[in-house]
This record gives sequence, C-alpha cells and structure tokens, in this order.
Amino acid sequence: MNHAEPHREGLRLGGAIAYRDRVIDVHNPYDGALVGSVAKATIEDVREAMAYACAYRPRLTRHERAQILNSAAALVRHRANELAALITAESGLCIADTRYEIGRVSDVLLFGAIETLKDDGTIFSCDLTPHGKARRIFTQREPLQGVISAITPFNHPMNQVAHKVVPSIASNNRMVLKPSEKVPLSALAFADILYEAGLPAAMLQVLTGDPAEIADELITHPAVDLVSFTGGVTIGKQIAAKAGYRRMVLELGGNDPLIVMEDADIDEAATLAALGSYKNSGQRCTAVKRILVHQAVADRFIERLLDKTRAWRHGDPSDSGMDMGTLINEAAARYCEDKVNEAVSLGARLLYGNERNGALYSPTVLDQIEPGLPLVRYETFGPVSPVIRFGSIDEAIAISNSTAYGLSSGVCTRRLDYITRFINELRVGTVNIGEVPGYRLELTPFGGIKDSGLGYKEGVQEAIKGFTNLKTYSLPWSR
Repeated sequence: MNHAEPHREGLRLGGAIAYRDRVIDVHNPYDGALVGSVAKATIEDVREAMAYACAYRPRLTRHERAQILNSAAALVRHRANELAALITAESGLCIADTRYEIGRVSDVLLFGAIETLKDDGTIFSCDLTPHGKARRIFTQREPLQGVISAITPFNHPMNQVAHKVVPSIASNNRMVLKPSEKVPLSALAFADILYEAGLPAAMLQVLTGDPAEIADELITHPAVDLVSFTGGVTIGKQIAAKAGYRRMVLELGGNDPLIVMEDADIDEAATLAALGSYKNSGQRCTAVKRILVHQAVADRFIERLLDKTRAWRHGDPSDSGMDMGTLINEAAARYCEDKVNEAVSLGARLLYGNERNGALYSPTVLDQIEPGLPLVRYETFGPVSPVIRFGSIDEAIAISNSTAYGLSSGVCTRRLDYITRFINELRVGTVNIGEVPGYRLELTPFGGIKDSGLGYKEGVQEAIKGFTNLKTYSLPWSR
C-alpha cells in the first residue's frame, strides 16, 4: 500500500475505502521529496477493521505460524537493500542505520518462529504435601479473546512494528496496527511481506491515519483486549487514563545514562558514548541522554569524545559514507537546538556542534552540565552528548536515579564492587556493563519502570506472555 498517486476511486484499507481527499503525504526529511502517500483512516475504518478481525478466529498450527515467520524473515533478508532504502527515504535515518535495522527485523522474525515452536505449558504434581491428591495441574497459553491494538512510533519504523506484530502472530492473535503517520510506508511494506509469506489478512490490519482522529477509537473500542503502545510519556499516560479495564503494554521514553567510573577504559567509554548518543540520529528511547563521568577522568574522557564526535559524518542519509542522517523533521532538529541553547544560557559549556540545517542537526557535545538542567532532566531526542561530572559512586547513583525515567543504563567500570552496586541500586529496567544502554537481543526482555513504563516487558519472549491468557487445568493422575 505504498501509493505515490492513490487511485481516484479510493484505497483499500482494512476492508474500508479511504478517498483521495483523505491521504497523508510522506516526505523525505532531508530534501522534502514526496516518498509516497497513504490513506488517512476514519473512525469508521477503525470500526470496520475491528469487526473484520473479530469475525476471524485464527486456527494456525505452531508449524504454520513458524513457517510464515521464517518465510517472512527470508523475504526481509532478500529485500534488505530495498527495505533499508525505503526506511531511509521516509525517516531520514542514514542508510547504515537502516541496513542494521533490517537485520534486527529479520532477527525478530526468526526468534518469533523459534518461540512459536516451544511448548509453553508447565506441569505441577499434586502429591507434594501430606494432604496432596493423585492429580496433576497443567497450564497452557491461549490467544486473547479480543483484538490487540498496537500503536508504534517513528524512530525505528520497521523494527518497532515487528516487535508488536511478530509476537501477535506467534501467539495466534489478531492485531490492528497504527504506525506513526510520519513513517507509515515501512509498516505497510512489512505487512505486505507477511501476507506474501502466508499470513491471513485478518490477523494483521494496518491503519494509517492521524492519531488525533482515530487513536481514541483504537484504545477504547469494545473489541480491544490489549493496547500495546510505544512512544512518549505524555501520550502513554493519556492512553492509560482512557483505556479502562483492559491490558496495556506501554513502552515510553527514557533518559538513559552512560556512567564512566575512574577505573574505566577511557577510549572504550568514549566510543560507547558516541555510538550511544549519535546512532539512529540519537532518536532512540535507549540512546545515551546523559553522560556521567567521574571528575578524576572527565578531562581525558571529553578529549577522546570530542575526537570521536568530530569524526562522525552527518549529511545526506542515502550516502553510504554518512554515519548519521537527519532527525525526523525540522521541528525535531529545532527542538534539540533550542534545548542546547537553553542549557548554554544556564551555564553549560558548548564544546562542539549545535549546528542545524533544516532537519539536519550535528552531533553535539556539552560540558559543565548541572543534573537539574532541562536538557538532561527530560528526554532530548537527538544526537546530544551532555557531560555531567561527579565525585563518587554514591553521587553517580543519585544523579542517575534523579529523573522521572527508568528505562536503561550503561556503566563503564571493571570493579566488581561498583558493578554490584549499580546493578542493585540503579532504578531502571536494564543495566549494561561495558555497553551502551540500548544493547539487547530482540529475544530478551526489554522495558522500563517509573515514567518509562509499567514494568511489563517487550522482546519476543516476554511479549508473547503479555499477548496471551494463561489457562490452568487439572486431571486425575496416578502416583
């Protein structure tokens, strides 16, 4: 459903028709070129999609689901260059980042296929105590009775979608997905691949539209059993207030620190800081948003970080020689510029960057950052490296825990006593030692606490648990 020029008679959309005057044009953030146009769904489209999903009851075997996911993974790998170019065109992410994203999408599909084939039940013997019986208790996971409503953001246009869709397929559920209106083409391309791999259409419908117009219906429709949302904190809390008595998986923002202790390998730490701050144009919930550096090594660390930042090439995202493309749009780049200017006006030292040209925004390094500045107290979604100096591990832990977020963290140290304290005392969902906060496998549990989420995890394995009901039953069983 990637239509540069939609047909006058309308676009097929989840069983409904969207007419030519109801379209969303998608433009390249770098040069403004029209990439494509998609249908702008109405509330009635949402209702028809829900009815279409409810009328279908999936009966795919584990083998059939695994076969679909494996076939889709093969198609993604075969079309990797084409899909990466599409993501780059609509998001402005550099081609190196989008090729990496396609590899991650393939991993999600492969892990989903593996998990599908696992027996997810458990067995409990009942003769464990003096008053036990000759019985056994069994459990099995079942798909939800209703529909999963999924809403995804712009920053990983296809991988965020895959993390919703694949566990839904693996668990034999039905999903209605609304991708970000800024990057809808990647989601549609992914859906087309799944249909080509054999997925029944009723198990996945993609509705493209304005969230102000259709989001409430996607959240509150009576057919919806679960709302899975990835995005900003404000919207996440609005969803929680409106969703009512139904399951929610909310993966919200992050303000993730990279903590550099006095015993750290400084070159390694600076490399992680640059990667964590600038990869994906800094537009990741798990990007390095704050760099906490022990004062004993801060000057040396900043010197190495500046070297690596100056070498970070940014520009035309379709140029394979670039390390970074644009932000999602000019407004996002201007927001980063304004936040950095505000920090400088409040006493921070700008060491490099803060240059903007439209949606292009340069990698930027600041020093002498106070922990309470808005730049580091809230989530700045862009390629900014703010350095906060500290004097002890107690101070580092206190600064890290001082914001409303609790998603992830990275720690650079070789001391086991430090490592133990960080793992036990950082109030976050993930602690990565010797890695960026964003490191994970597509299989492993991922999510945050506090304003970063409700503690429920994504990642293929955990998402399948969240997308199913656990049924317990017992049978007579001889000793």
